[in-house]
Amino acid sequence: MTIATSTKLPITWSILLFMVFVHVGALFALLPSNFSWSAVALCLFMHWVTGGLGVTLGLHRLVTHRSFQVPKWVEYFLVFCGSLAMQSGVIEWVGLHRHHHLHSDESIDHHDSGKGFWWSHMGWMMYQVPAKQDIPRLTKDINRDPVYQFLDNYFLPIQIALGILFYLWGGWPFVVWGIFVRLVLVYHCTWFVNSATHKFGYRTYDAGDRSTNCWWVAVLTYGEGWHNNHHAFQYSARHGLKWWEIDATWMMVRVLQMLGLATKVKLPEKV
Repeated sequence: MTIATSTKLPITWSILLFMVFVHVGALFALLPSNFSWSAVALCLFMHWVTGGLGVTLGLHRLVTHRSFQVPKWVEYFLVFCGSLAMQSGVIEWVGLHRHHHLHSDESIDHHDSGKGFWWSHMGWMMYQVPAKQDIPRLTKDINRDPVYQFLDNYFLPIQIALGILFYLWGGWPFVVWGIFVRLVLVYHCTWFVNSATHKFGYRTYDAGDRSTNCWWVAVLTYGEGWHNNHHAFQYSARHGLKWWEIDATWMMVRVLQMLGLATKVKLPEKV
C-alpha cells in the first residue's frame, strides 16, 4: 500500500489528535523546572511496569499467545499494567496482534511492513484499518470477561487518575515524566517491533514473512526484538533462543516459575 492508497482509509482523528497531544506534552520535559532525577527514575520504573510487565509479559506473551499460565489475579494485574500503556483497549490490543500473526506482512496485515517503515511504525493507527472488524472473533476467550471489558473501556480515565496521583506525589515533573515522556518512550519502543524488526537485523528461521532479530530493539523492549524467533515459534515464552540473545521478559517468566506462579510454560522443541 502506498501513501496515496492508505489515505483512502478514513482518518481516526481522535487517535491522531491524542498522539499529537501526548508528544507535545513530552516536550515539556525540556523545561528545567520539570526536571528532577526522581521524575526520571519514576519514568524508567513506569516504563518497565507498563511496557515490560504490562505489554510484553502480560498482553503479549501471556494473553495473546498463552505461552504460559498464571493464577487469574496475576493475569489481571499484568493486564492492568498493560492498560496503563495506553495502546488502545486491552481487548483491542490482543485482537489486533493476533490478526497480525495470522496475516503477517500480507496486504491485509494492518501494519504490513511492505507498506513502508512509517506505515508499520505508527501510520496505520491514524486510519480506520479493516483489521479491527475481526477483533470480536479473535478475542472470544477474553472479550466477555468483565475485568477485560472494564480495562478496555476505561483505560483513559485510569490514566488520568494516575496522572492526578503523580501530581499529588511530585508535582508537574512527575506528571510530565511519569505520564507523557513514559508514554512516548513505551509507544515508540513497542512500535519498533512492528517496524524495525521487519526491516533491520538477521533471520535465523524462515517464518514466511519479513520478521528479523534486531538486538537494539530487544534491548528497548525487554526481549521483543528477537522477532524472527518469535514468528517462527509464536507459542514460545522465550524469544531469545541463542545464548547471546538476551531476553529480559523470559527472565521475568523464570522468576514467576520459581515463585510457583507460572506453569505450563511453552518452549520450542527444536532451536
